[in-house]
Amino acid sequence: MWEVFLQGRSGNRCCPPHSDAVNMAPRANHLPAPLPRCPVGQHGVGMGTSRGAWVPGTSPAPCTGLRFTLCALIPGRSRSPGPGRMEVLQLLRLLLTTSVLRLSQAVNPFVAQQTPPDPCYDESGAPRRCIPEFVNAAFGKEVHASSTCGKPPTRHCNASDPRKAHPPAYLTDLNTASNMTCWRSETLHHSPHNVTLTLSLGKKFEVVYVSLQFCSPRPESTAIFKSMDYGKTWVPYQYYSSQCRKIYGKPSKATVTKQNEQEALCTDGLTDLYPLTGGLIAFSTLDGRPSAQDFDSSPVLQDWVTATDIRVVFSRPHQFRELGGREAGEEEGGTGAAPYYYAVGELQVGGRCKCNGHASRCVKDKEQKLVCDCKHNTEGPECDRCKPFHYDRPWQRASAREANECLACNCNLHARRCRFNMELYKLSGRKSGGVCLNCRHNTAGRHCHYCKEGFYRDLSKSITDRKACKACDCHPVGAAGKTCNQTTGQCPCKDGVTGLTCNRCAKGFQQSRSPVAPCIKIPAINPTSLVTSTEAPADCDSYCKPAKGNYKINMKKYCKKDYVVQVNILEMETVANWAKFTINILSVYKCRDERVKRGDNFLWIHLKDLSCKCPKIQISKKYLVMGISENSTDRPGLMADKNSLVIQWRDAWTRRLRKLQRREKKGKCVKP
Repeated sequence: MWEVFLQGRSGNRCCPPHSDAVNMAPRANHLPAPLPRCPVGQHGVGMGTSRGAWVPGTSPAPCTGLRFTLCALIPGRSRSPGPGRMEVLQLLRLLLTTSVLRLSQAVNPFVAQQTPPDPCYDESGAPRRCIPEFVNAAFGKEVHASSTCGKPPTRHCNASDPRKAHPPAYLTDLNTASNMTCWRSETLHHSPHNVTLTLSLGKKFEVVYVSLQFCSPRPESTAIFKSMDYGKTWVPYQYYSSQCRKIYGKPSKATVTKQNEQEALCTDGLTDLYPLTGGLIAFSTLDGRPSAQDFDSSPVLQDWVTATDIRVVFSRPHQFRELGGREAGEEEGGTGAAPYYYAVGELQVGGRCKCNGHASRCVKDKEQKLVCDCKHNTEGPECDRCKPFHYDRPWQRASAREANECLACNCNLHARRCRFNMELYKLSGRKSGGVCLNCRHNTAGRHCHYCKEGFYRDLSKSITDRKACKACDCHPVGAAGKTCNQTTGQCPCKDGVTGLTCNRCAKGFQQSRSPVAPCIKIPAINPTSLVTSTEAPADCDSYCKPAKGNYKINMKKYCKKDYVVQVNILEMETVANWAKFTINILSVYKCRDERVKRGDNFLWIHLKDLSCKCPKIQISKKYLVMGISENSTDRPGLMADKNSLVIQWRDAWTRRLRKLQRREKKGKCVKP
């Protein structure tokens, strides 16, 4: 029936397995060459290689090693008997495996000792689209059959006898040329003749083909279904029948367009009675689909090839009379009816783990479930979502042009969580849509890129530094608020207040006791003019003598006075015969009166003393005042007269006065 030609060559592209050609060529690092042609009058039915195969919708994948094209005469056209298709495929596998193994060892004898590079990244570490290996997803998987022979046992089928058993496990086991195992249904005597095979892949796969090799004649009508939700719902994948419209309500030769390329078709091919054994049904999921050449841009076809489960329904066998008086009736008791059974030697589902281009392999998790080994900052069973904190752009499937890896949000190391905002993503020209959540280290903003209220940027540190933001520390009284300038740290000061934190009065202002207006403006008085009476007495020379600038302070003079203070003269007003000075006591060096404290106070001087310049006082000057305390309810504060010492302050006196203060506390002051 089959004539086999093995044509070998190294280097070729990988193409999809289907009913005319099955390519499993290994990859190469050079451009593909044309495929070897089959002899005239024969058709290619398989191309063998060691590992992978074509990826739906991708550009040709280069291959390395030997490649073989399996050529055979179309069944029914053979002029001479030959080996069955199963023997041909087994021979191909054996030759292919041996040749590729020898080639790999010859090229690099240490290939098994080297760690292969990650296919998901190129030589420079940049991400790129990667895919798991092409596999027979059905191999070793459990198949549920609605009918299996052997219960009750018959002469040729006995479930309790391993030599005569034909369980569903034989559909997905390892078949060899010398050991072809077959599943077999119960003998069917009456309609309906439906028998169902259900295969769970355990994970979403991108299916390239579904094939069945029969040990009995192929059914007259067969339907293939798929599920994308682990068997909850089913959609038709492909129909085979010589009476498509009658059995399935479908035309036998429908035109495939972009509008219906996701619909199941019905064909009258692969439904012939012959060969009586070894017949093949092979369905290519993308064969003839218009968008297959641009698979990356077709979400419709991406869903079309996706499946978690495959179901095959044998709906109608060939009539018994077509079998030429086969012995089925005899072996089951010869009832004279039209008995029939279905028998399948191998069920294959060629495809790859669905990882959306973000993983190069699938592994088992802790629960022994098959999941993608995700890269590109993706996660999920199919790498179908971005990892936490990698939401700067929406998740996308990888393509041949773009890896579309998930990008981390830009939070300047100040946040651990973020979210995606589509509006911001569109406004940015589809570059960035991440929004940081719960910014730390006193930062705020979409990217945690500025300081929150009450803090300002320390420009000496990077924005990613944990201490990039410093507290404003605005003065609670002098500042008008707690928010400072984000760049300079300048707090908003009240009128008359200055300083980075608003902690002092500005020039021309003096401190007050009001929290509302802590600094008030000093009255506009010429600070150099002398404060004197308008009428100076004529006997000033005999009345008093003004103190000289080189006045010396000793212990005796210090002890004679009731108070010794340093004051700042703020303003003056006249009350009857007295000059009332508003002063600010800066330091107290001696005090026998509890009323003398630091802060604002009053100093009373008789106008006659002031007119004779005893003492001599100027506004906005600092003075050392040494005087006698006088209790007066009309004039609260300090009293000074011609006998008091009022001289302009010198900083050099501070140390001397502190020394006298300490000696007084030791009891060394002598009363006059």
